[in-house]
Amino acid sequence: MRACVSCGKRSVAGRHYTRRGQAKVKGGVGRRIVRKNLRRFQANLQRVKVLLNGSPKRVLVCTECIKHGRVQKAPSGQAGLRAAIPQRPR
Repeated sequence: MRACVSCGKRSVAGRHYTRRGQAKVKGGVGRRIVRKNLRRFQANLQRVKVLLNGSPKRVLVCTECIKHGRVQKAPSGQAGLRAAIPQRPR
């Protein structure tokens, strides 16, 4: 199942209501619900390269966690990668 690695957000079940009729404000008898269809609300998940346990990994993260800085993005390129991973003394 697709879920955010930071907060665990995933798709949830919901309904879509089909309505018919003219609104009372516009002179009608009111909007009536004719049909209720089941649907899924998908989380906005993006594939992002983040640092997990000190190593870069491509994972699914929701846009809310990216926006609020709940995940640390991995540096791009080899130079940034060497700087991010601590080197053992030789």
